[in-house]
Amino acid sequence: MSEKQQKASAYWKENLGYLFILLAIWFAVSYGAAIIFKDALNTIQIGGFKLGFWFAQQGSIYVFVILIFVYVRLMNKLDKKYGYDE
Repeated sequence: MSEKQQKASAYWKENLGYLFILLAIWFAVSYGAAIIFKDALNTIQIGGFKLGFWFAQQGSIYVFVILIFVYVRLMNKLDKKYGYDE
């Protein structure tokens, strides 16, 4: 395997690691907070709404958008690390 192929393979391995971690966070927030821990979170109120309801309706969307920005930042750093930035 050439050095270029090894570099590309390492790049994609790190990229998939980032994707897995960020999607796991999104899953934990959207499924865990909105469904599994809903009853415990509903004891807390934000702006008159129960926290479990808030995560189910809006929180998971906000977290997803934040994770998009985190992914962009991580990928910019990864591109620089492997010399793929232009």
